[in-house]
Amino acid sequence: MAQIMVWGGSFFLMAMLAGPVVKDTGWSQQWVYGSLSLGILISGLLAPMVGRGVARAGGRLILASSGLIIALGLVLLASAPNLPCFVLAWVVIGVGMAVGLYDPLFAALGQLYGENARSAITRITLISGFCTTIVWPLIAILIERFGWRETCLVYSTGLALLVLPIYLCVFPKHVCATQTTTAHPRIEQALSNVALERMFKLMTAGFILASVIMTAISVQLIAVLQAQGISLAAALGIAALLGPSQVGARAIDIFIGRQTHPIWSALASSVLVALGLGCVIISPTMAALGIVLYGAGSGIRSIVRGTLPLALFGTRIYPIILGRIARLTLIAQALTPLAGGYLQERYGATVTMMVLGGLALINVVLVLMLLIEVRKVPKPNETSAAKTAPD
Repeated sequence: MAQIMVWGGSFFLMAMLAGPVVKDTGWSQQWVYGSLSLGILISGLLAPMVGRGVARAGGRLILASSGLIIALGLVLLASAPNLPCFVLAWVVIGVGMAVGLYDPLFAALGQLYGENARSAITRITLISGFCTTIVWPLIAILIERFGWRETCLVYSTGLALLVLPIYLCVFPKHVCATQTTTAHPRIEQALSNVALERMFKLMTAGFILASVIMTAISVQLIAVLQAQGISLAAALGIAALLGPSQVGARAIDIFIGRQTHPIWSALASSVLVALGLGCVIISPTMAALGIVLYGAGSGIRSIVRGTLPLALFGTRIYPIILGRIARLTLIAQALTPLAGGYLQERYGATVTMMVLGGLALINVVLVLMLLIEVRKVPKPNETSAAKTAPD
């Protein structure tokens, strides 16, 4: 519930809010959408610091604060008299995203459950996959009835009243957190090893490409489908397959993923995304199949983002590793709408899709290279005893 509310009040809010804001105020549409990119950028820049905070003090209070911070940002949105104040409000929301979305949550779950965190991560991403299904209709109803400013105030009230007590109730007060004095030497020592450093770079590069593809598709999918001659109604119907495909893939991962190393889930995710984009590029008649395959791969990716670093680097430096990865992936996500918009405006939707398809193929290669490295390197653990990487 907390994740659905936080995602709905931040990352997914602009999809419903931008149109009414531009219509009501006359502000530049580019700047209105760009404010979300700024929020994502702020979130990425703060991610390493948040990761160190979780490692040092645990995630309970950090996560609990996210509802209050985003609520403050929504109040500033509702009262923004001009565009600069509107943009400033998204800076505040970006801080809330840094402390409240998946990365700090996964880090806190890693501390709480250790090597068994995969099950919790999978189940939470499964449920939070219904975020847009729940939040978008709710926000649309509120905007239609009260207006966008009042909607921000209503939603901020829900965040302020519910997110804080939820996290304080579900997370124990005392979790064994990594002390700063030992965390930094461990991570630097780990990444100074040539093989482990190569694993970290390959994994991070793969996550960056996956995030870029996901962000571009979420922004441009309807336009791409229409550029292939598909009607708006049909395009919306095809795009609606995305959510159920993501949730379905996560549900399957609950039953089969626990038996395998997360690197295999990463490989399945990258292959499904590449196949899905390939189907969309090849023919409009295969677009529905392509979106189902892409959605399944994207759904698995959300789980892999939390489980693969845990499996490769162990629980001790897990929060700091997540913070370092998040900084780069979120910065890439923030820049993607600008780059994607330029590509589509200059070369068209088809060329944009072909570029994304090429990035998806590169990602498959990166995951295969990472798989080779994983099979070479023993898996780290808290006792430093060597374990053989899974086949």
